Order: sequence, then structure tokens, then C-alpha cells
Amino acid sequence: MPLEFEEFKAKAAELCRIDLSSYKSLQMDRRINSLMRVWGVKDYDEYLHVLQTNPTRFQEFVKKLTINVSEFFRNPERFGEVRERILPELLAKRASLDVWSAGCSNGAEPYTVAIILRELGAAQRARLLATDIDQVVLEKAKAGVYSQAEVKNVPPVLLQRYFELRDGYYHVSPEIKKMVEFRRHNLLHDPFPRTMDFILCRNVVIYFTEEAKAQLYANFFAHLNPGGYLMVGGTEPLLNYRYIGFENPMPFFYRKPAPPEGERGFVS
Repeated sequence: MPLEFEEFKAKAAELCRIDLSSYKSLQMDRRINSLMRVWGVKDYDEYLHVLQTNPTRFQEFVKKLTINVSEFFRNPERFGEVRERILPELLAKRASLDVWSAGCSNGAEPYTVAIILRELGAAQRARLLATDIDQVVLEKAKAGVYSQAEVKNVPPVLLQRYFELRDGYYHVSPEIKKMVEFRRHNLLHDPFPRTMDFILCRNVVIYFTEEAKAQLYANFFAHLNPGGYLMVGGTEPLLNYRYIGFENPMPFFYRKPAPPEGERGFVS
């Protein structure tokens, strides 16, 4: 019997280690079938065989299902708040910070945070973890080479200070690259890393089901230190943040409540 679409999705999900049932089905089905047409694959048996035997096609499939669009200082006003309020507040209360860019894509986001920390004189006080499900995009992130479009929001003084222009591409400086640890991680399946002080998860969950999003945000809450922040994308406000336990001190930033001042010591 030839494979039906739902059978193909189940086998492809197992192959890719991606839980496709946690993604909105309409958008996911459209992406899967569009690749089938582009590749000229006649049925789902052949489609699965291609994924099993062609590494290039397999990586293209994974990339199609995940979102890998990012740039430095995306939504500059939000990163202005990170620099002026979020990080100074956390640094004032902690000897060191743990920061996680969850779904980091091409690395622009964690490198942006690294640049801000460097500018705040706190590069030695922070550990930056950046994760993504796509190994190919992680290799691009580790290389730290970007087009003009990807750095268009970087202030000129920072572009000169932290990038080198070679052959039409901008190369992140070694001092910034060494601040970030990149690691493959599936947000919907893999165990979460250590507890964090600041988690960024922006423009990642847009295609997740409501159930998957609810579980993910609950996991983020559980893995934030008291007083820590979660930053989300402009199209991803947490409508049920109070139910999860978050405070919402400003748009798109959610804080895990900290103990009252009299009960809180210095956090290392």
C-alpha cells in the first residue's frame, strides 16, 4: 500500500526528530507539499526515500519546516529596552548571567546580545547559549559571516567596532564569537538546559499549535531564575501570561516574579 500523507508525516517526523503534530497543520502541510512539487516527487513513498538517502534534500526539508530568518538588532526598539533596562536590571542583582537564545537561527540574535553585553562592560559576567533545531543554520551561525541586509540595523559605530568587512560580507569579531556557545536543540522534545536569567524566543512559535506553545512557555517559566525575563516576538504576545505565572512589565517582556526585597539575597 502506498504511503498516505499522515503516514508520511509520521515517518518524516521520526526521521527529522521534529514533532510535526505540534505545528499548525495547514501551514505545515503547505510547506511539505510545496517541496514535493518543487522536487518533482510523484508520491509520498518516493518523498520519504529521498529524505532517507539524500542528505542535501533532507537538510532542505528540515530548513523548510523551521523558521530561519533573522538579523542583527531585529526590532531595534526592543533591543534598546534590552540594553537600557533588562540587562542593567539583571546585572545589578546578579554576579553573573545565564542567557539563552532559543531558536537562534543564523546567530544574529545571540551575537546582538553579546555586543550589548560587551558595550555594558559585562562580557565576562555572562554565559550565552544559542540553540536551534537546524544543524545547517547552526554552522552558519558559528561561522559568523553576514550580508549587508542582515546587519542593516547595527549602529554604524558598532558595525565598525565588532565586524570586519571582507569580500562584501561582514565577519563577526572573534571577541564576540567566543562569547556564544551554539548547540542543536529541539524545543519541543529535548531536555531544557540550566536555569536562565534571560531567555529570548522570538518569531519561533508562530507555527506551533496552541497546546505546544502553552507547554513551551510553561517550560520557559520553570527554567527561569526568579526575577528573570522571557523576551518574545512582536507577533507572539502571551495572552495567558498571568496563568503561567509571569508578570508583564512592558510589551513582549515577561518576568518571573522574584521574592520581596527583604527576602532576597544576592544571586550568583
